[in-house]
Amino acid sequence: MLHSSFLLSENVQLAIDDRVLILNSAADPFVPGVGLRIITGELILAEDNVASLQIAQSAFEREHIRTALRVRHVPFHEYTLHEVPATIDVAVMNMLYQPGNAWIIYGLQVAAYALKPGGRLYVVGAKDRGVVSMAKRMQSLFGNVETLAISKGQRVVCSRKVDSEIWHPQTWHPLTWPAQTWRPQVAPLHFNTAPLVGDGSAGVFAEGKLDEGTRLLLEALEVRATDVALDIGCGAGFLGIHIARLASKGHVTMVDASLATVDAARQTVEQSGLTNVQVLPSDGTQAVQEQRFDLVVTNPPFHLGGIQTTEIAERFIREAAQVLRPRGRFYLVANRFLKYEPTLRICFKTVEEVGGNTRYKVFRALHPH
Repeated sequence: MLHSSFLLSENVQLAIDDRVLILNSAADPFVPGVGLRIITGELILAEDNVASLQIAQSAFEREHIRTALRVRHVPFHEYTLHEVPATIDVAVMNMLYQPGNAWIIYGLQVAAYALKPGGRLYVVGAKDRGVVSMAKRMQSLFGNVETLAISKGQRVVCSRKVDSEIWHPQTWHPLTWPAQTWRPQVAPLHFNTAPLVGDGSAGVFAEGKLDEGTRLLLEALEVRATDVALDIGCGAGFLGIHIARLASKGHVTMVDASLATVDAARQTVEQSGLTNVQVLPSDGTQAVQEQRFDLVVTNPPFHLGGIQTTEIAERFIREAAQVLRPRGRFYLVANRFLKYEPTLRICFKTVEEVGGNTRYKVFRALHPH
């Protein structure tokens, strides 16, 4: 078990009939233990990532949790649109699972909306992930904060909702809410609704401009009018929309593990007026494993839980080889220091660098094994 999860298990107080809200942390090993402790309560997973939901489901099945407990899922970015305020006894967030600072602050706002008077918010995180700043924000919002544990660079902080004031926020969306809009007082939040362009990293978007990696990928990309194409980790959808315009007699499927990102991409598609595009929530290519494509593209993330990793992109490479047609083409853009070449050569007969600059490289891979 992660040390942060262990600290939550040791410090989160629960009653058997509590209604517990997990804030975008469904993959935390702490979560199945909640199911064992709130025997007649309710567990709500306000979760954005479909892969995290699958991890939670597998953990519940593995632990054979069979109680009167109700477990249900609400998309993280839609919680305040569908749920009644001031009904939650305990809210919990592990900062490790948040893609960025805006998501962390957004989770705090959701907790303020969801908690009943006397309800408690528990947050665990490392100092280098901003837990000290988070504690200050909790103090500003709730008027109190307590540090329950400090161990191995992690700390658990807790705030109690002491008043009955209910938040009535306007539409919240972590993808369109810059973190600097935070204000300590309770007030409606206003968001920039300008179109966003994804760089393939969860929660990282360039407002009103094209990020450098995607631009280089577009410059190197060959799209045919009849292509059936797939964009893995589509972000807000700019790359997929570009392909759909060129593949006028073909079709584009965009997939992303983030429900908020899928929502943003669907809005982008709707605004484009294109009819040859679909956007699906998917952990990698899971939602399209039975389909085959002429063209697959990706600008993959290389951070997981704040830690640099090649695991996600290497998985995308392997899955791209599986869903490509024999004469299909696979394009990937990556920071130059990331060593994806070995995995590319294992999965494809032909691998060549077809674009890039001093910071980025664009690969085209042909003839999947």
